[in-house]
Amino acid sequence: MKWKKQDIEQYVKAKEYIDTAIIPLVPFSMGSTDDELTSLTYQNEVMDLFVDRVEREYKGRIFRLPSYTYTKSSNLENEMERLNSFYEEICKQPFKYVFYLTFDSKWKKFEKGLGGHLLWVPVMKDGDLNSEETQKLLVDQMEQVTDLIQTYWVE
Repeated sequence: MKWKKQDIEQYVKAKEYIDTAIIPLVPFSMGSTDDELTSLTYQNEVMDLFVDRVEREYKGRIFRLPSYTYTKSSNLENEMERLNSFYEEICKQPFKYVFYLTFDSKWKKFEKGLGGHLLWVPVMKDGDLNSEETQKLLVDQMEQVTDLIQTYWVE
């Protein structure tokens, strides 16, 4: 389920079955180099594809919340505090599991301070989203992430 009116209406009727929230963490910067701007945009597109596939795989169990966007130059300690406020808000619903999905390895340093679970996935800096190689890589990484999510569900 996604952050769309139609999905929210379904969620309200079946929220006891939807126990997992997933939030993409997406860096943003317009003041960077052209290469970095291209890379960040590419990573955002990959994140959308990636999270959509995970959500589709577990439709009716996972709820995809809007992406949490932060500036690339942000102090991640401050962002962690903001994310924990989001976590408290999310926990007002009956979610048992909250996952943050990121391609930004800098979040690993703050993992222990986050409410919920951080899933860091390495990603290519640039590429062709429609290429067979990129699609295969996405599927492989998605399978690894879904396997990891499942380990939390069986605890």
